[in-house]
Amino acid sequence: MKPPLKRKSALPAKSAAAQPALLPKLAIELGPLLVFFAGNAIGGIYAGTGAFMVATLISLAVAWLLYHKLPVMPLVSGVIVFVFGGLTLYLRDDTFIKLKPTIVYSLFAVLLAGGLIFKKPVLELLFGPVFTLTEEGWRKLSLRWATFFVAMAIVNEIVWRNFSTDAWVSFKAFGFLPLTFLFALAQVPLMQRHGEPPQAETGDPEEEKRA
Repeated sequence: MKPPLKRKSALPAKSAAAQPALLPKLAIELGPLLVFFAGNAIGGIYAGTGAFMVATLISLAVAWLLYHKLPVMPLVSGVIVFVFGGLTLYLRDDTFIKLKPTIVYSLFAVLLAGGLIFKKPVLELLFGPVFTLTEEGWRKLSLRWATFFVAMAIVNEIVWRNFSTDAWVSFKAFGFLPLTFLFALAQVPLMQRHGEPPQAETGDPEEEKRA
């Protein structure tokens, strides 16, 4: 009698060990935004911008110490924070720091669109070690995230151009984050539908013959 075949999980995640610990990851990615909000509330937009830049530098350093690499999205965002934050402080013009989310979201949308055009999905390059999706799954996921980033860039433009600085900072800290989280959560069904079929793991062929 043949032993039962062992099957891998049908979930698209390759390995839970491949994913960084959740709390440090959240602290690295969200901590600078919360520092920005607190700095603005205490000392105004310029104090908040300076604190944002320092917190971003610290978060990248912590990421390097913990994982021995820098996550792509926080790194790109960090570079833009330093450029536009520096311009904000040097010119004493908060327009630059308000444009930062628009630039970041637009850049991510362009990168994802470019990956689709050249049939090399950027999300697969970034998250391939963590998730196993079909080609169609990566394409649909990339298209959805590109559309989401365009929408977020437009929302940022609407908010900072039509509301106060304090309202924009609050929305940046407590509006963008929940929207991004909810959108990411909404992609789980798609990832489950387009996860690659589970592969069977067989035992020793000689043992099976004897069985």
